[in-house]
Amino acid sequence: MRCLFFLLAAVMLCVVPAVAADAVSVDGPLQVRSLAEFSKTLPTDIRFLSDPASIESFLAALDGEPPDCPTVYGQGHHDPAHDERLFNLNRERDAKREGNPLLQTRIAFVWSGELSRFDSEVGGYSVALGPIFTATRWGMVRFKPEDVPGDMRVVPDSQQAIRVRQSRERGEPVELAVIFIGRLIP
Repeated sequence: MRCLFFLLAAVMLCVVPAVAADAVSVDGPLQVRSLAEFSKTLPTDIRFLSDPASIESFLAALDGEPPDCPTVYGQGHHDPAHDERLFNLNRERDAKREGNPLLQTRIAFVWSGELSRFDSEVGGYSVALGPIFTATRWGMVRFKPEDVPGDMRVVPDSQQAIRVRQSRERGEPVELAVIFIGRLIP
């Protein structure tokens, strides 16, 4: 299966709304072939959390140790005390994080995308988005932006448009990476 990476300035959204001075700007579309290549384009003050090692390093600096997942989850989602233990864990974690300077650090994380319906008015494709779950010592981690755009479009250049059309004609999904940049919500 082919995976095309379209990383556009319009796709770079924030976990929390960015102040204009903090925004990452790119003149025109930024097209790279891999996440490793993309990470080299980021300003040095942005932590790119794209794999288990980078996520675990960030969480270790933020929280110290992973939670005791077996105790928190108990007998799973059907355990009557599961929700209360999880809410307590989150409240305790949030209280420990107060004042931590890492909450002011900009982070970048990846969501998966897939091209869907072609929109002839804009000459591009709608993008179906979904979070990526990463297995870590902290359990399954996913980052979630505060506001997920509902009308994201990708407008491929002429060469990409040919490859996209051919893939879609063969019934192959055209996947892409969507990068969100912002700060954690305290």
